[in-house]
Amino acid sequence: MHVFIMVAGVFTGAHVWEETAARLSASGSTAHAVPLTGIDPARPAMPAHVGLETHIEDVIAAIDAVDVTSGREIVLVGHDYGIHPVLGAADRRAERIARVVYLDCGMPQNGLPALAAVPDQALRAQLAERAEAGEREGVLAPPRHDEWERWGSTADVGEAALERLTALAAPQPLGTLLEPLRLTGAVAAVPVTGVLCARNGAGIDQVQRLVDFGDPALAALAEPQVTFFELPTGHWPMLSCPDALADVLLRAAAGDGHRLRPAGDDAPAPAHLRPFPLGVPELPRDRRGHVDLYVPDGGGPRPAVVFVHGGPVPAGARPRPREWPTLVAYARLAAARGMVGATLDHRLHDVADYARAAEDVAAGVELVRSDARVDADRIALWFFSGGGLLTTDWLTRPPAWLRCLAASYPVLAPLPAWGMAGSRFHPARAVEQAGPLPIVLLRAGREAPEIAATVDAFVSAAYDSAARLEMVDVPNGHHGFETLDAPEETIPALHRAMRSVVTHLTR
Repeated sequence: MHVFIMVAGVFTGAHVWEETAARLSASGSTAHAVPLTGIDPARPAMPAHVGLETHIEDVIAAIDAVDVTSGREIVLVGHDYGIHPVLGAADRRAERIARVVYLDCGMPQNGLPALAAVPDQALRAQLAERAEAGEREGVLAPPRHDEWERWGSTADVGEAALERLTALAAPQPLGTLLEPLRLTGAVAAVPVTGVLCARNGAGIDQVQRLVDFGDPALAALAEPQVTFFELPTGHWPMLSCPDALADVLLRAAAGDGHRLRPAGDDAPAPAHLRPFPLGVPELPRDRRGHVDLYVPDGGGPRPAVVFVHGGPVPAGARPRPREWPTLVAYARLAAARGMVGATLDHRLHDVADYARAAEDVAAGVELVRSDARVDADRIALWFFSGGGLLTTDWLTRPPAWLRCLAASYPVLAPLPAWGMAGSRFHPARAVEQAGPLPIVLLRAGREAPEIAATVDAFVSAAYDSAARLEMVDVPNGHHGFETLDAPEETIPALHRAMRSVVTHLTR
């Protein structure tokens, strides 16, 4: 049996854990939801006196209250902001903690404040400005009923639960978000479980892809003492599926869960590094800055297809995206059709990087257009996966030289957990301004539901606005279908899409 010490996220108190705690107690475990000072009514305090350190002390007090002679192991559970005081306390009581559970939250780093994990990018920028102006002792007002989505998906949370969440929400002392987390490193020895809420954005497959990119900073996620669970719900599983959450916590405490595959030479090739299913002629690359050109023999200038990778991709990923077999093969396939194929790297390393990535793409396109072997008036752009949001600027103001825009299994609206409400990067809204620009959309029939919803919204908006949309469906295809699914289904779709793009370029 275990003692579960649970810490809630911003604006919320111990009350959110009531149903989950009851289920844990019924199993024979002990469950204690920590009331946080200055937020929970049980521990009122002046905001000026409350910071992250205050909440770390709250959690330490809960740990120290557990009878060391009981033989019960302590499992700390941190949801959302709650992972920050959980880690701070676990770092100081590492010898007493059997496991730390990260419940749909980020991975706090030593020296960084919880502000870095605020999901809403606009709000995060506003808070940073307040901090720079010296405003560190105020509060952040709790969300209204219709504002909780700024902090995470409310999928599956019933109306009554959402009303109660709103009614009991408390202002968050700014010091809890602005005070840096200080860790000695002792917590690194404590086993860890991540519980991912898939309807809030990321599932286990997505995390495995991040590890597969080979960034050393993410290698720890594949260590043997790290496990994962996935719940098909939004950001508040203690409200949307408390029984399922309790079952996951019990299994996590027992050491169960999915373990990620480490990246490395001995691991099977990840999806993005597997061979392309279609044979294409070898062609050398011509590297120009952050762009690689694949130019067919013969005269020119020729139309060009620029392939824009998805993301976010960790900064330390190796090889870089423009060298991935799939993108190189697409570029060579375009060259085999008489076009110049181009791949490029952009700095979409985090969901906050879309503006910077858009600048990189625009600069890369201009590099391609300025090449003497390229017909600058006949360019197509082809986007993949999370790069789909980068189509926005081109849909909103298509230049005359952009003859076609294509997208494969794209994300076409910000996902709930990305904190991009109000962002300009919203293709499902921008497509109504595309005018006569031809759009070729390769749609995966077995796409993740959250991404599929963005594609559906885009398609509906395109049809409503009479955009020139051509659908190329891969009915049994998954996200990244080129290297994941049966060639007999993917190859015809690839040929059809490339043929369509080339036709628009050569008319």
